[in-house]
Amino acid sequence: MRDIEEVLRLSQSLSARAIARSLAISPTTVSDYLRRAAAAGVSYPLPAHADADWLERRLYPPAPPSGSQRPEPDWTWVHTELRKKHVTLDLLWREYKQAHPEGYQYSHFCELYRHWARRIDVTMRQIHIPGEKVFVDYAGTHLEVIDAGSGEIKPAQLFVAACGASNYTYAEATWTQSLEDWLGSHVRAFEFFGGVPKVVVPDNLKSGVNKPCYFSPEINPSYLELARHYGVVILPARVAKPRDKAKVESAVLVASRWIIAALRNQRFFSLAELNTRIARLLIRLNERPFKKLPGCRKSVFTATEQVALTPLPRTRYTFADWMLRRAGIDYHVEIFGHYYSVPYTLAKQQLDARITAHTVEIFLRGKRVASHVRSRIKGGHSTQDAHMPAAHLRFKNYTPDRFLKDAQRIGPHTHAVIKHLLSKRKHPEQGFRACLGVLRLGHQHSGAKLEAACDYALQINAPNFRSIASILKNGLTSSQAQTSLLPAHDNVRGPTYYH
Repeated sequence: MRDIEEVLRLSQSLSARAIARSLAISPTTVSDYLRRAAAAGVSYPLPAHADADWLERRLYPPAPPSGSQRPEPDWTWVHTELRKKHVTLDLLWREYKQAHPEGYQYSHFCELYRHWARRIDVTMRQIHIPGEKVFVDYAGTHLEVIDAGSGEIKPAQLFVAACGASNYTYAEATWTQSLEDWLGSHVRAFEFFGGVPKVVVPDNLKSGVNKPCYFSPEINPSYLELARHYGVVILPARVAKPRDKAKVESAVLVASRWIIAALRNQRFFSLAELNTRIARLLIRLNERPFKKLPGCRKSVFTATEQVALTPLPRTRYTFADWMLRRAGIDYHVEIFGHYYSVPYTLAKQQLDARITAHTVEIFLRGKRVASHVRSRIKGGHSTQDAHMPAAHLRFKNYTPDRFLKDAQRIGPHTHAVIKHLLSKRKHPEQGFRACLGVLRLGHQHSGAKLEAACDYALQINAPNFRSIASILKNGLTSSQAQTSLLPAHDNVRGPTYYH
């Protein structure tokens, strides 16, 4: 009893842990002493007549004699009220004592409640605030869908989501556990619940969590985008800690029994047909009465949880995949085999790409720098003029037809030279610079002189830019052109030797 008196004295200025360290006793013992003293109305300083016996009688009253019955609390009501925000056992005990002054003291009240709670389902022991958490996971067992064309049996995954306070359950089948299916199931689950919780608790599925970590898990960027769209917090369960997601573990078990097992002898030929059947079974599951509590999942959800959910946003989340990409030296990034341009100043830089079904957006440190209509042409290029440097932009509008038309306006020999330059390369674009050089010679001299030079070049089988430029520079005739192309040497005889 001296310990109790000392605990009461020290409680005037110290915390329970500090008192425990000072007196070398357990913090739990200190807390128990303080609870009993509060329940008995005993505080420090003690009355003058107080002694050890008086203190023991007040803090540890004798059990009521057999035959006398104290009012029994409605433990189901207590359990239900505890789910509500800010409601504690202390508050409920005070309300109970106000209605029944002769009722149990606080410590016995708590002990009786814990004893009662142990008798109900394990998943019902945790106290969850309505509208606070939804737990999500996949069932470990697959469903089967038969391909109507080939007869092949394809496995389908069962996604399960369970509300924390009511156990209200949603389930659907998807082909895979990929990111797109994972996020799509979240969207449909929120729409099924008619609102959004404050927290979503997933397992450490690779589609949702890139790097599991208790202190700072790395969430997939697309999953974070969904969370921002709906205003929820993603709080992954700890690795190898199933109690962190006991609700969905139980929901998966129940769904496996009420859905997978119930459908084991049925055959389905499409995913839509399977999900139609799952929706019917969900109605039965959510309206099935609890065994040890009043009501069912749906009634508890409607009464306590549905109104606590955040309303759905006006627009539905659109799936977008995020990728880390580095722009090439040609200022294009590769997305699923197609190449999209970014401003040329970002060549060789690391960028983020956001891909939807219809668009591709490129970001640099969170700022969008490019946006394209998505293309599914493998090896193709989507290039915007604004992304190109001025020198490259000049070449962009050149095509083989344009070069040939410009050459035809000068003359047939020029046209023949340009056609030769375009055709001798594997890709016509590789001859664009040579064609451009030949045509510009017509601006430096004249169209007629260029046409004559091209005629000479074709005669001597040298239809290239260097030869034509040399012919124009030296003003050569046809015969002079033949001679000029021979190397200057004493042993080389010219055409005059034979006259």
